[in-house]
Amino acid sequence: MEKYKIGLISLGCDKNRVDSEIMLGMLKNKYELTEDPKEAEIIIVNTCGFIESAKQESIDTILEMADYKKHHNCKLLMATGCLTQRYGEELLTLMPELDIILGVNNYGFLDQYVEKFIKTKEKIMAIDYLEEGINEGERVLTTGFGQTAYLRISEGCSNFCTYCIIPKIRGRYRSRSMENILEEAKILADGGVSEIIVVGQDTTRYGTDIYGKKSLTLLLQKLKEIEGIRWIRVLYLYPEEFDDALIAEIRDNEKVVKYLDLPIQHISDSVLKRMARRTTKDGILTLIEKLRKEVPEIVLRTSLIVGFPQETEEEFMELYDFVKEVKFDKLGVFTYSKEEGTAAALMKGQVKKADKEKRLDLIMTRQQEVSREVNEKKIGRVYDVLVEGLDENGYYGRSYEMAPEIDGMVLIDSREELMVGSFVKVVITEAMEYDLVGELAASV
Repeated sequence: MEKYKIGLISLGCDKNRVDSEIMLGMLKNKYELTEDPKEAEIIIVNTCGFIESAKQESIDTILEMADYKKHHNCKLLMATGCLTQRYGEELLTLMPELDIILGVNNYGFLDQYVEKFIKTKEKIMAIDYLEEGINEGERVLTTGFGQTAYLRISEGCSNFCTYCIIPKIRGRYRSRSMENILEEAKILADGGVSEIIVVGQDTTRYGTDIYGKKSLTLLLQKLKEIEGIRWIRVLYLYPEEFDDALIAEIRDNEKVVKYLDLPIQHISDSVLKRMARRTTKDGILTLIEKLRKEVPEIVLRTSLIVGFPQETEEEFMELYDFVKEVKFDKLGVFTYSKEEGTAAALMKGQVKKADKEKRLDLIMTRQQEVSREVNEKKIGRVYDVLVEGLDENGYYGRSYEMAPEIDGMVLIDSREELMVGSFVKVVITEAMEYDLVGELAASV
């Protein structure tokens, strides 16, 4: 069979990126991979369907790629991922340019679906949900120059927050076996990966379903033993699942970077209750205080939602004041997105779009002040920096305080030639709102 060129566009979260990398791993031996959609005869769009803006981006991207069927080489256009799982039949009707639609757990037969369409030219839709499934397999990394890789430790979510559609798209929470995770981590390390980023919808819950107890602490201990891994970064730790053993492991494990992503969403107890979050304002503040006491160099990131149904001015101001008082190192904020199929979409008291956007702007303006204040304190400090690339402005990379693509970068002033993927010591000389500037101090 002719060896077609295949291109893939991955949208949405890093869990979706892992799915994309698994798909590429399945196809790489039968097809020629290309990053240029103009060259691709087969184009896959791995979609996101989490909130309205993500859905719109997915639809726009599919339509853009559909144009490549008219003016370039594309012969097969496929959509996969959360949007297709959620709206598969509707998409096939509304977007006749699509040839194949797959849901989030239908990748196991991906190559067979492609071959069948090539032979028959008959449209294919497979969105049957396999709740017990977890996508695993050989991956083609799409992160930087291969020095960083995401390591997914679970699939789905059982929290059922009232604003979130993920449990209905991805299913209940299911942990991967520790053996499979460690085997994949070893393969990644052997392939040159030095930074492992542990992800799942709720990483603190890891192991509760298959081992009967929270097992993230043990997993981090095992990951530490893998030669070649220098940084272990853990994202999406829900505050209510923390225990003293996990805090101690974060503090004492020299490979675990002192950077945590705590998705708290709000601080008002009444809003948290309407969101069906299992924590409280007091619990969140107590955890933050304890983390900063036990791990003095800890960097904390969070995400917030403004304009949740019935959010009063007083509830918003409580959140606004909280941002200034706690001074998160990194913070993202979103306006509430009314998603059909969620409990919050049926709530009375939906907040007007203009009010939501005003509240978002107020939070972001306040956080910008916090970020600049936090960053200015870093001038004169020396960091180990992972070199990620070179552009017209020079070398750039990240310190342990920065996760890929969301937290800015360190711009490195160096007359020496640096190796991408290496670690260098950099002394910070200038602080901006998100990025830092530094001079090369010495190689690690």
